[in-house]
Amino acid sequence: MLPTLVLTVVAAVGCREPAETAFRYSTDASSRAGLTALSDGVLTGNEAGAVLRVNRAGDVVWRVELGREVATRPVVAADSVVVGTVAGDLARLALSDGTERWRLTGEAPVLTPPVAEEDGTAVYVVAPDGAVRSHAVDTGKVRWRTPAPKADEAHLDPARGLPAPVLSEGLLVVALGDVGLVALSTADGARAWRQEVRGVLGLAATKDVVFATTREHRVRAMRLEDGSPLWEQSPARALTSPPSLALGTLWVGARVDDTDVLVGLSPSEGKEVARLPLPAPLVTGVAEAHGEQLVVPTNGRQGRLVVLAPRDPAHAISLRTDTPLRTRPVVLGGQVFVLGMDGRVLSWRLRPPKS
Repeated sequence: MLPTLVLTVVAAVGCREPAETAFRYSTDASSRAGLTALSDGVLTGNEAGAVLRVNRAGDVVWRVELGREVATRPVVAADSVVVGTVAGDLARLALSDGTERWRLTGEAPVLTPPVAEEDGTAVYVVAPDGAVRSHAVDTGKVRWRTPAPKADEAHLDPARGLPAPVLSEGLLVVALGDVGLVALSTADGARAWRQEVRGVLGLAATKDVVFATTREHRVRAMRLEDGSPLWEQSPARALTSPPSLALGTLWVGARVDDTDVLVGLSPSEGKEVARLPLPAPLVTGVAEAHGEQLVVPTNGRQGRLVVLAPRDPAHAISLRTDTPLRTRPVVLGGQVFVLGMDGRVLSWRLRPPKS
């Protein structure tokens, strides 16, 4: 059925207008940073070193120049924004107006997205060599630091960031190359457990479970508490994305023969529940809209943003951005935001699916 579904998606694209353009805004430089959701818009950064807050209308609330590329999405910590640069700067900005509260220099490049405690008291940063540190948000002071694993054991590329860590229930789970997955206590950085899961593409977590996709085309589920395995699946010979949770399903990008697909798995047992065609690879996470639609960014030259309902794939639609989409969309109500590789923030208002 796969070729038929591909044709259905293409046909649906041309026969109806499913969304209204909200705005298109250029940050004035290309970007790989991604978007951070706010209640009234998004945060982002670009290779020129700008950090921006953009509201739902596409207006810039504030813009701060840090001087060096911002390669990862900013993180919100209470009333602050914490953001890093490729030069190793880490800065705290006021969420309201972008005023700089403190800035640290001389650390490793920030190429992996920082994560913050829900109460905004601490932020965690993973260096390209696998060292991890925790900062107090109010002062920037290092709370604890773990050393990098041995280079000949981890086999990390210092020019590339590691997969974004996940934070849940007092544990920070980090992928450290050939060392595998390591869970650290957020209180003091002590190692809670390690699992030999190598070549991790990305992670996702719930309160109880950690999910990982790997370059060995495997999807794994482990107990968050101790890392013990729950299930493992290999839905395709090539996986292209981190896992992401939406609509009660675990989604991963994959490639089957010469076709890019989106595969849905049951989070509880790993059973495949959906397989949907895509016009280009998914290399990041998906988002949900209206409680029954998936918003899927694709990494082709046309930058197709696919919006589909897994229960009714015949009505899939696509929005062309003309720039590769390599970071996860943000959905606020019925409004979707994406960041193009060319540095444009694009937004549409999606119409609810017909009942």
